[in-house]
Amino acid sequence: MLPDAELRALMRAEHGDPFAVLGPHDSDDGLWVRALLPGAKAVAVMHSGSGWPLAELDRQGGSDLFAGLVPASEARLGYLFKVDWGTHSSLLDDPYRFSFVLGETDVWLLAEGTHLRPFEQLGAHLREIDGVRGVAFAVWAPNARRVSVVGDFNQWDGRRHMMRLRRECGVWEIFAPHVAPGDSYEFEILSAQGQVLRKADPFGFSARLRPDTACVVQPLPQPAKVPPGRAEANARGAPISIYEVHLGSWRRKNGHEWLDYRELADTLVPYARDMGFTHIELLPVSEHPFDGSWGYQPIGLYAPTSRFGTPGDFRAFVEAAHAAGLGVILDWVPAHFPTDSHGLGNFDGTALYEYADPREGFHNDWQTLIFNYARTEVRNYLVGNALYWLERYGVDGLRVDAVASMLYRDYSREPGQWVPNAQGGRENLEAIDFLRRMNRVVGVERPGTVTIAEESTSFPGVTRPPENGGLGFHYKWNMGWMNDTLAYTGIDPVHRKHHHQKITFGLMYAHTENFVLPLSHDEVVHGKGSMIGRMPGDTWQKFAGLRNLYGYLWAYPGKKLLFMGGEFAQWAEWNADRSLDWHLLEQAAHQGIRRLVRDLNNVYRHFPALHELDCEAQGFAWLSHDDAEHSVFAFVRRARDGAFVVAVCNFTPVVRHGYRLGVPAAGRYREIINTDNAVYGGSGVGNGVIQSEAADWQGQAQSLVISVPPLGTVMWVLE
Repeated sequence: MLPDAELRALMRAEHGDPFAVLGPHDSDDGLWVRALLPGAKAVAVMHSGSGWPLAELDRQGGSDLFAGLVPASEARLGYLFKVDWGTHSSLLDDPYRFSFVLGETDVWLLAEGTHLRPFEQLGAHLREIDGVRGVAFAVWAPNARRVSVVGDFNQWDGRRHMMRLRRECGVWEIFAPHVAPGDSYEFEILSAQGQVLRKADPFGFSARLRPDTACVVQPLPQPAKVPPGRAEANARGAPISIYEVHLGSWRRKNGHEWLDYRELADTLVPYARDMGFTHIELLPVSEHPFDGSWGYQPIGLYAPTSRFGTPGDFRAFVEAAHAAGLGVILDWVPAHFPTDSHGLGNFDGTALYEYADPREGFHNDWQTLIFNYARTEVRNYLVGNALYWLERYGVDGLRVDAVASMLYRDYSREPGQWVPNAQGGRENLEAIDFLRRMNRVVGVERPGTVTIAEESTSFPGVTRPPENGGLGFHYKWNMGWMNDTLAYTGIDPVHRKHHHQKITFGLMYAHTENFVLPLSHDEVVHGKGSMIGRMPGDTWQKFAGLRNLYGYLWAYPGKKLLFMGGEFAQWAEWNADRSLDWHLLEQAAHQGIRRLVRDLNNVYRHFPALHELDCEAQGFAWLSHDDAEHSVFAFVRRARDGAFVVAVCNFTPVVRHGYRLGVPAAGRYREIINTDNAVYGGSGVGNGVIQSEAADWQGQAQSLVISVPPLGTVMWVLE
């Protein structure tokens, strides 16, 4: 008989070491087998091979603990419990007869925080041990008094599968026989303070649709093969034009229903391909409880959201994109997480994943918790997650959200409301170390993929390699260019000559980083209006202004990003709760914008001068940067072989006839794109093919005399 105190601890699910008393245990009397089976009427031990009964277990007092002596030689070969539940009986394997789940090397690496692929060990993994199929569960909760896995398979009873603590690494583990794919589960955690917490698995590969909070047992996805050419398509010298998409509102069926991943593979993928984009960037697909967060407050970092289907469906979407020649980039959120009770916050009754001090660990703007980058286990969790999406789903890259909030301890905080670093400064040295390690691991383990920083400050070296003192990102969003450009194009054209520097200033730093030029979702929400709604003037000027903005964007050095709906000039501000206004394409003006975006993409991809040296200073030169009076800008873009494209942008609604433009070489110049072309809805002011003249102008030996269209961008190549 167990002592009463130990028996009470089992019945109350307060026992910290259930493996010490449950399952098979040698004694002077023989082999004792104990089973805690709440609700059982009777329990017998059966030989797992022959099915012969070995012993009847006796109920211990009035408890649900059954125990008895069992023939050791037979029991050690394997046994089952035959359980009489009163209304039916069942055969169950004993989870407490199985040995450790984690190997010693994994325990060591997890304790160090250096396990490259912690997702291969932590979470829920389908296993077969001693011929028995089930799931190996493991969860990091070092400060818990007790952890159980609960789910459909044990009636959500925390007494049925209490776990073993591997003290060296703070991980609790158990092998649960008979648990199968599709079963729901969570972890039930008893904190040191006696609080019972129900938590989603931080490493769960799938989850139930909100408001359900349970995870779902799913196989670990197999590593995805990298299709040929993907590394080259993601490189600095490649044309990269990104279509940014929120899957839940791109298009809907039956007026209000989401398209699933496979339907999106059949519709979104060919649409983006036919529009000439090279990549699709998805707002976060990690599981999240609140639709209104758009995915930027994730709970299940390892689970593709079940809103649109299964993990297998999501992988099929990625594969369909690759088959169409498109890359897939995911928005990834390692900066913060929500306070939902089933999430990472207060995970084991302590501030485990977050900083304990709210001056470090609570984000006032978003009311979220901030990851504790000082903990090696937390950094390991996040680095492993980055590798997981790239390696197991084959995505091409991660756009890392809110990097500025990670880099600075005083980000969006008043004086006295933040904690300086160990050197007395404002930089978050632990977060910087995490970002460098993440980018280093990605570069070594998944070469050819990319990471992109959404970083809005002048922090130096964001796209410089870590070994050279940088953060190691491949690209950085050019937020300065975006803000200046949208501010400039939002000004009435008559006043733009007084703000000329908003366009020219960006070239002072355009090649200090590898930039992406983003016209993202953030610019069409929260009262900012739509892209076309931000353009001043009457309807004609709005459409012309938007065409001009897009022409300027595609001519300017840097990779391109456009949020969905912008490609056909949606009037309404983006609303994540409904579909884009596709009916607008019944109108010629909106069709014209979409045709222009498609043609800009095709020109951008076809002419190396527009992309090969996007990130190199030698790929750009001004021809005219000082014509503020006319709000005209002219520049040349160059390829490695010396080929070039000349671009002229007119930011007023006035045609500039007889405008002389210096050009780099003599010859005949042909228009390759003109945003004022009538096929796009423009006025049709064009030049066709023009012969240069020998005239010293704007520092060039040759020049053209051209008509610059109103609110138009024109690009030429030398025939």
